[in-house]
Amino acid sequence: MNMIEVKGVTKKFGKFTALNGIDLEVKKGEVYGFIGPNGAGKSTTIRVLLGIIQATSGTATIFGRDAWKDAVEIHRKVAYVPGDVNLWENLTGGEIIDTFLKLRGGINKKKRDTLIEKFQLDPRKKAGTYSKGNRQKIALIAAFASDADLFILDEPTSGLDPLMENMFQQCVEEVKYEGKCVLLSSHILSEVEQLCDRVGIIRKGEMIESGTLDELRHLTRTNILIETEKSAAVLSDQPGIHQFTEEDGIYSFQVDPEKLSDVMQKVSEFGVKRIESTPPTLEDLFMRHYQTDSAAEKG
Repeated sequence: MNMIEVKGVTKKFGKFTALNGIDLEVKKGEVYGFIGPNGAGKSTTIRVLLGIIQATSGTATIFGRDAWKDAVEIHRKVAYVPGDVNLWENLTGGEIIDTFLKLRGGINKKKRDTLIEKFQLDPRKKAGTYSKGNRQKIALIAAFASDADLFILDEPTSGLDPLMENMFQQCVEEVKYEGKCVLLSSHILSEVEQLCDRVGIIRKGEMIESGTLDELRHLTRTNILIETEKSAAVLSDQPGIHQFTEEDGIYSFQVDPEKLSDVMQKVSEFGVKRIESTPPTLEDLFMRHYQTDSAAEKG
């Protein structure tokens, strides 16, 4: 079952097209990473899903319901965390958390108190005195203490220190274990790579790649490091090899997927003493598309 289904959604603001016919599916029990450079359309897509703005064309559904027409009903089972949290300044952190939980049907005090302790939040302070990181903690605690079926997280770890980022990742893994669904928009690619089952990359309002990391990795180059008995400097001219460097007799380079077999055969001619191969990362994939876009704009 698809918890989120977006088909051919376009959103125009006057003459500007923010979203151009995007398709997106997020399944039950899945953590889906939604990435792209600033201005790519991530937040606009999320606002359409939340029923904050209406799509110009196409359909967007959550739990099989129309994201615009059935927004009130949908929100009862959705927890949303933005990257910039606005709070009631004169209420305490604890009061705000309880208010959010009541809006979703009730307070699980044990769950709430456990999360407050884990995130090291003092709930007695007024919201106006909190740092950005502590304001973010309030939104995260309110989300993960709820009984939501879908978590829409838009840059949720903004302002958190590494320890709290780790706590956030544990929370995501817990709700996934419970069979719930997470849409995670993040600029921290290592976080997306660690947590997400599938990833979608959006650029200039268009979805340009979507799939599991294994499915997408064939689109990028493999990183190779070798140490050889004989000089392998001539490899720099081998077709399919890129970013070739040599330091203290150790060679580092990238290889196009379709040329990997040929390159490995060539490498064996130099007497391999050590070889290390690492698959392309999500960052490699993201930067490939981002850099291609930037180069096209400059050209």
